[in-house]
Amino acid sequence: MHTVKQTSKGTARVTFSLPAQVNAGRAVICGEFNDWSTTSHPLRHYKDGHFAVTIDLDRNREYRYRFLLDGERWENDWAADGYVPNTYGSDDSVVRL
Repeated sequence: MHTVKQTSKGTARVTFSLPAQVNAGRAVICGEFNDWSTTSHPLRHYKDGHFAVTIDLDRNREYRYRFLLDGERWENDWAADGYVPNTYGSDDSVVRL
């Protein structure tokens, strides 16, 4: 899931989150905005089990992304703006700003 807050600087503050039901110990968001890095944007793990991270992204763009859980399991955003096939035979989530 993600929420978007527009800023006056041509960017949007996007909060990406995952529910506790993903049953993971750690989560990282990987996408076009960080060259699919598996380390640069870890999500904070809250006491109730959900995960979240907020990232400033350029507006008037769309970005592909996925979540990496526990360093081995890929998960899409269940409430993405869309999905696009990737070269690995699955889909990437899309956020449109």
